Amino acid sequence: MTLDLPGILEAERLAISRALSFVENSSDDDIGLLDEIFPHIGGAYRVGITGPPGAGKSTLVDQLIEILRSQDKRVGVLSVDPTSPFSGGAILGDRVRMTRHSADTGVYIRSMATRGSHGGLAIRSQDAADVLDAAGFDIILFETVGVGQVELDIAKAADTTAVILVPESGDDIQAMKAGLMEIADIFVLNKSDRQGANQAQIQVQTMLEMRPLQEHGWIPPVLKTIAPQGEGIEELSTALDSHRAMLQEHDLKHANFKQRLRLKIRSVVQHKIQEDFWTAQRESFLQESVLKAEISPSEIVKKLLGS
Repeated sequence: MTLDLPGILEAERLAISRALSFVENSSDDDIGLLDEIFPHIGGAYRVGITGPPGAGKSTLVDQLIEILRSQDKRVGVLSVDPTSPFSGGAILGDRVRMTRHSADTGVYIRSMATRGSHGGLAIRSQDAADVLDAAGFDIILFETVGVGQVELDIAKAADTTAVILVPESGDDIQAMKAGLMEIADIFVLNKSDRQGANQAQIQVQTMLEMRPLQEHGWIPPVLKTIAPQGEGIEELSTALDSHRAMLQEHDLKHANFKQRLRLKIRSVVQHKIQEDFWTAQRESFLQESVLKAEISPSEIVKKLLGS
């Protein structure tokens, strides 16, 4: 397959759609086909929206799109959903969310399947973001599946990470001490009209006080929103602008870009080495050694590496 680079650069929806389909279905061996868009990426601001299931992330993203469009910003959304056990695709598609933006040429929404990615972020979502970046979208929003694990991959993919919580997230907040608490640049307490919102806000702020102060001095704000009513979304947009300005001031956005490149290269190299290493002969040796159980795992590793 060849990418329609002129069509992508002109933000033609068919060209973007075909490129994203290629990205989702490609293997690491196809990585060279994205070389054409490389000179055209790096301008978009990438924002991760993550948090526990049921926190209202999709509704919040829907409202955030409206604010960003009122600022004349072009918005790309990569919504990462659970993988369908039947089709391998995303169970929740963009057809059933954010439908009011579907006719807006300044918005492009794509659902992607995690396909076994443990951190909630689709394996190919960074490549997909590169396509949207090359197409000239100003802001790319990653909405993750929110599996409740340490979603460190969202921090690697985004310039700014917003963690969405609800007043009932007390147990989740305790579990996040070494996880989302550390990667969050902004906290959003959604559904804050529910009982316990003030206590949850205090709890998050208290835990932030125990977090080491970062070199650039950014202290994550803890915002309250009621997404269906659009309350607090303007404040979230302002917080995103403030964090982006801080990144620019300290040249951290460019550093994030270079870090993403390093991680991608390492990932592809690791996959390629592993794929080339496990020949039929080595697989057979491993199988026989485990069945016999006569030598230790470390001895088996030494023999494999020496073979």
